[in-house]
Amino acid sequence: MLAVVAHPDDMEYGMSAAVHRWTSRGVEVGYLLLTAGEAGMQRPPAEVGPLRAAEQARACAEVGVERLTILRHPDGMLMPDLDLRRDISREIRRFRPDVVITMNWDAEAPWGLNQADHRAAGLSALDACRDADNTWVFPELASGEGLAKWGPTWLLVGGTADPTHAIEVSDADVAAAVASLSAHQAYLADLPGHPAPADFIPAMLADAGASVGLGNAVLVRAHRLR
Repeated sequence: MLAVVAHPDDMEYGMSAAVHRWTSRGVEVGYLLLTAGEAGMQRPPAEVGPLRAAEQARACAEVGVERLTILRHPDGMLMPDLDLRRDISREIRRFRPDVVITMNWDAEAPWGLNQADHRAAGLSALDACRDADNTWVFPELASGEGLAKWGPTWLLVGGTADPTHAIEVSDADVAAAVASLSAHQAYLADLPGHPAPADFIPAMLADAGASVGLGNAVLVRAHRLR
């Protein structure tokens, strides 16, 4: 499974509980971050990028993710263009996932208006799933880099108002999700009034579970691509 998101911390707002469930069962999960999140703190971007990359590596370790790739597209100015689609397609062909995970690309999300980078990342991940499986889109990936085409079977989208599936997660998965977001210590400290992860992640996953008759759950919209 390959998660494609815009920033460090994007997977940690609940989805990482499902990641911990999968890795605990032997599923290999990789993360592809399209930016280093360097515009997300009140410090110089040259300082923030490496700091957030280190925090993301610690967050990955909490949920069993060993493959972390961070691209250098500009944080806050991510564009759903051919360059971004090519970069995502390249990682899909390298990693050859059965499932790609991304986040809601709608203008409105359940929590309010969706951020521009999130919209660009989600839409580009959707397009790249098909690009990676098309011989005639980005043929240079095969001819120049030796990356044969590859198509994931499923696309899972988190943070949607109309989920189709629930992923049941255990108390241990919830605790791992809290630990993964807590690993973004400097980032969270830079956000005035941000609640502690333990104060809202468990309740959020419990509420999602209650909506489908489970103890805890992560809700996603699933699209079968093949």
